[in-house]
Amino acid sequence: MQKQQTLQWPDYLVIGVVLAISGLIGLYYRFTGGRQKTVEEYFSANRSMNALPLAIALMVSFVSAITLLGISSENYVYGTQFAIFYLGAAIGTPLAMYLYLPVFFQLNTTSVYEYLERRFGVTTRLVTSVAIFVQLMLYTGVVLYAPSLALEATTGLSGTTSVLLIGLICTFYSTIGGIKAVLVTDVFQGFLMFASILTVLGIANEEIEGGLASVWRLANEGGRVNFFDFRLDPTVRHTWWGLLFGGACLFLSLYGVNQVQVQRLLTTKSLRSSQMALLLNLPFMLAFGLVTCYSGLALYAIYKDCDPTLSGSIDSPDKIMVFFVAERMSRLPGLPGLFVAGIFSASLSTISAMLNSLAAVALEDYVKPLCKIFRVEISDERRTLLGKGLAILNGVICLLLAFLAREMGSLVEVAMSISGAIGGPVLGVFSLGIFLENANEIGAVVGTITGLTLGLWATFGQPRPIDHGLPVSIDACNSTILSSTPAPTNQTQDYFYLYKISYVWYTPMGMQITMAIGILASFIASRVFRVKQRPLDPNLFTPCLAKRIRRRMENAEVIPSSQVFVLEADLKS
Repeated sequence: MQKQQTLQWPDYLVIGVVLAISGLIGLYYRFTGGRQKTVEEYFSANRSMNALPLAIALMVSFVSAITLLGISSENYVYGTQFAIFYLGAAIGTPLAMYLYLPVFFQLNTTSVYEYLERRFGVTTRLVTSVAIFVQLMLYTGVVLYAPSLALEATTGLSGTTSVLLIGLICTFYSTIGGIKAVLVTDVFQGFLMFASILTVLGIANEEIEGGLASVWRLANEGGRVNFFDFRLDPTVRHTWWGLLFGGACLFLSLYGVNQVQVQRLLTTKSLRSSQMALLLNLPFMLAFGLVTCYSGLALYAIYKDCDPTLSGSIDSPDKIMVFFVAERMSRLPGLPGLFVAGIFSASLSTISAMLNSLAAVALEDYVKPLCKIFRVEISDERRTLLGKGLAILNGVICLLLAFLAREMGSLVEVAMSISGAIGGPVLGVFSLGIFLENANEIGAVVGTITGLTLGLWATFGQPRPIDHGLPVSIDACNSTILSSTPAPTNQTQDYFYLYKISYVWYTPMGMQITMAIGILASFIASRVFRVKQRPLDPNLFTPCLAKRIRRRMENAEVIPSSQVFVLEADLKS
């Protein structure tokens, strides 16, 4: 791939201003208010956030450079099917709002994994916490790597330098400013992200004959409009059902039990305000996701007769949008800088949220229990300082992981595979606790480990089938190439079935396996090995089930000897 220097001084000025504003927000919150001296302020913003900015922050923390680059590439290469994934948000978000969120709001804790200790025991908490810690680390590495593609294509700046630049800036402002700086910066960065993608569409409108109105027709002619594949075969990369159920479970995992998002949702004063933020987040996220999908079709309309990957201009479809910026937008100084700033913003917002949450998990789930074991007393101010140190350490680890991300394949597949392989079992173990009274710690641990094992096996197992996407052409290119279509997938090789399952099924598969094995293991533990049921606290169950348990306790009904119900007041004492 030929690197080109396309950024001019107005572009660097735009990028510099964006990065400076992000850093200054961190400094502002370091030296105002309580100056981030308490754990409550540093990790929970003193429960002072309002619904609207929080809704934007929720959207921005989910949207990253993976969305801007990966989703546009996905629609360019494979067509419109991926848009159905966002319909899953309309199913997963309400379930998270009314079934999961009230439990964590009642719990009122920094780490969501404290729920698992209270419901099952410390072993379940540690197993799940370590799993999600690994997931966030890996995912953050991928997110950190993604914007280096933009800088490499538009400036010739090495990927290593790009990763270091973004990682250090993000670690700086998220460390010194706490979650409030992260949330406020997210709002600013959200506007930049919308501006960058709309700028791309604006320039594409001028480049396409007939403008954006002709994009759909050209995409249809090229076989890119392909929503309605209703096959139930899980080995097909994308189908209606796979994307709908996979998307629903992924969003349920994201907003229902994920430390990053739940920690943000707990920064409001009330459950109602938190639920309103989730509701407002939905249209923001859908709008950005669908606009990004459409941008991929617009890029196809421009390059349908001269594919940059086949012609050798770029070495990965994930760079198709930044190639467009470098080739078509560099004639307008400042616009490439705005796009790169949008890529930076998308990554900074996601990474900063994860660094803050990783620090919270490390402090609450690992450091705090160790202090209890060794009987070490730490003041609140020192705990906050320790949390900042952990944020810096996590930032360094994520920098190292970012250098491994370039070896892992397509941005969208890598990101969703990691999220599904670990997020699915985590959603499963939380669902065991929230919905099933008879689940116990042995069932929870065995189910989680089984789900994680199969999920990670499916994600990293080799060899696996390769899907080259829909046909593309280089007929209009001025380059010599042997073939105008990608090599067909090798259909004769016999792959292990688990490796053929589409990545969109990883989250529902992990959830179902964890719950099924968890229920079976809980039954065997209680009936065969006579493991006693932990006392049940109604506050640890979904609202409708909690009401039934309280009513049963109040009526003093006769219950099985394997269960012991105690009053809420007794539990708290």
